[in-house]
Amino acid sequence: MRLTRIWCWWLAAGVLATTGCFLLPASSITARICYNAIGLASAVALLVGVRLYQPRRPGLWYWFAAGQVLAVLGDITYDYYLYGLGDEPYPSIADAFYLASYPLRFTGLLLLSRRRQPGGETGRLIDAAIAAIGLGLVLWTFVLHPTVADGSAPALERVISTVYPVADLLLLVMLAWMFTDRRGRTPSSRLLNAAAATLLAADTSYSVAIVYFNADPFPLDAMFIASSLLWAAAALHPSMAADTGVVRLPSTEHSVARLCVPAACSLLGPALLLTPYAGKNTLNSTVIAYGTIVLIMLTVARMAMILTQLKTQSHDMETLAMQDEMTGLANRRRFENALRTAMAGGSAQVALLGLNGFKNVNDELGRPVGDHALASLAQRLARTVPDGALLARIGGDEFAVLLPGRSSSESGSLATQLAAQLREPVHACGHDLLVGAGIGVAGGERDDPMEVLRRAEAAMYAAKRAGQAYRRWDPALDEQSTGHARLGAEMRIALDTGQFQVVYQPIVAYPEGRVAAVEALVRWEHPQRGTVSPAQFVPVAEQNGLIIELGAWILRTACRRMARWRAELGGSAPDKVSVNVSARQLAGPGFATTVADILAETGLPPHHLAVEVTETSVFEGGQAVTTLHELRKIGVQIALDDFGTGHSSLGLLQTVPVDILKVDKSFVDNVTEAGRHSVIAEALIQISTELGMTAVAEGVETAEQADALHQLGYTLLQGYHFSRPLAEPDFGRRPTTTGGMTTAAVVGQAHPGLQDATMR
Repeated sequence: MRLTRIWCWWLAAGVLATTGCFLLPASSITARICYNAIGLASAVALLVGVRLYQPRRPGLWYWFAAGQVLAVLGDITYDYYLYGLGDEPYPSIADAFYLASYPLRFTGLLLLSRRRQPGGETGRLIDAAIAAIGLGLVLWTFVLHPTVADGSAPALERVISTVYPVADLLLLVMLAWMFTDRRGRTPSSRLLNAAAATLLAADTSYSVAIVYFNADPFPLDAMFIASSLLWAAAALHPSMAADTGVVRLPSTEHSVARLCVPAACSLLGPALLLTPYAGKNTLNSTVIAYGTIVLIMLTVARMAMILTQLKTQSHDMETLAMQDEMTGLANRRRFENALRTAMAGGSAQVALLGLNGFKNVNDELGRPVGDHALASLAQRLARTVPDGALLARIGGDEFAVLLPGRSSSESGSLATQLAAQLREPVHACGHDLLVGAGIGVAGGERDDPMEVLRRAEAAMYAAKRAGQAYRRWDPALDEQSTGHARLGAEMRIALDTGQFQVVYQPIVAYPEGRVAAVEALVRWEHPQRGTVSPAQFVPVAEQNGLIIELGAWILRTACRRMARWRAELGGSAPDKVSVNVSARQLAGPGFATTVADILAETGLPPHHLAVEVTETSVFEGGQAVTTLHELRKIGVQIALDDFGTGHSSLGLLQTVPVDILKVDKSFVDNVTEAGRHSVIAEALIQISTELGMTAVAEGVETAEQADALHQLGYTLLQGYHFSRPLAEPDFGRRPTTTGGMTTAAVVGQAHPGLQDATMR
């Protein structure tokens, strides 16, 4: 037998035993012995439940058990008088036992309803008082008063007869009190409520049967037995060990039952005044009238309390709706409302702050670290903003400051202070994080509040792009944003209509002049604008996401062309094609799969492809570096472009899989002169040689530079000295020298603006 089902078996056995009792003759001593045995078994079951489940507050169950024992002793005493002495005295010692059981049960119920977490007790008390007084008036009218009014009975009998209904009235008050408290409801507590309610119903039915019908109350013994069984079942239920002082269920302060039951009970007094029975007696009418007055007062007090609670809850909900849960600052809704108010009354300045790269904190260290960092930053910013300003968190990693009635100089000064606060690392969960930010400042006087906020946002993004501490909005920013949006739309059309073209710049093996490789570059021939520089459209593509589709098209086109060259030219074809890849492409988890699919589609072996990445695109690590390792696994080579101009070039060589170093043009320009540039160029070729990498010198424009680089050890050169990017390179022609320069170099100098125009 499982412990969790003992209470069910107990109730089933109790029902069978009770049925057996009532099958016996009503006046037989056997029936009475069976009846008392069930009562004693219930007392023992109460103690067994305490032993089995060991509740944290066993005292209340001992009170219930003691009350049950006294009730059984009362039954045994009554049976002794009846069967042993042949007498039915009233009152007797049996009544003393019966009445003494009530305080013990009341004590247990009081302990059960006691809570360790106060809250809403006044409202519960009023609800319980309304229910108890309303039902108590009914009990007085139909049970208590008829008993008291019987003047023929002896005084002691009348007193004892009055005490029983009074005890029932107290039990009624306790039940009303427990009914209004739903914070710690458990199956065990519900069984206790049912036991007390059954006892109340049995006592009331017993009194009604005697007063009004002078009937044999023996059939009502079934209700007393049911009450005993329920007391014990509550102790045998596993939930009796639950600490109801800690258990908190969802609030039902204003549930339908919670409000309707006291409301219905408050109408019982006026309803009784309308009954003919109540009006026949002055005492009845007086008691009911005073009780009705008390009910009305309590109802008014309860309604006032409910209105106060609703007003408080409404205020709390409004506060929560206007507050950021994580940082405790104002949220976007409150900020926008305050901005509208400020702009309606005059002028205001707005500083919008957006954190740089904060997404990486969540991705790499986890959201709890990011949340803790945001909360710390919010506290730091709150200490910086002046009195009268409103600081709000209006987005995931964006904060805003509203300065009503302030000048442009004051907002600029505040932006400088905010930027200074963010220069210090923030400590979060054992990590010291350096979080930069871009700050946009805008203001206005009686302008559209949302327009002011939009201007601040445009200035913030401009500050981020320029790497500035803060930027104030000016009309040129809108023109630039509009131009970017228009250019982005035209790029979409250009992709669909084939306006883009891939050109190829040779990488020459020096001094023999053989084209060892080519770099694929993108050009845009706009039907109205003419040639659009990659420096214009690539940043826009990065911003609007078209770089993913454009980059895939360039890669597919370059691989298809390379495969065709290898098939047509054989040994005269270049060894590999190099394609520039953006940071946004590398950040996508499926880029390596895309490259593998394109290679399979075009039939180009992986070792004939190299992807060029800049140092900035892989500086922060994460998915970008993971993607490079995946590309290396499938056989694609990795070229690190513009090497030497990034944040930590040498450190990247330890973490990024690199096959080719493309030395930046800035180290090539002055390589013919003695000085640090030639020293750096020499150091870079030594580093690449020692690490087993291939070095390519970019931006070679003169024969002198080519010779100087060759003397330093460079064998692969790229630049306009050899050829400008062409749609159809001639791999069979070797460059010829004309006046110290190659013919291709002379052609290339006619278009110096295209020199660094690559898809980066």
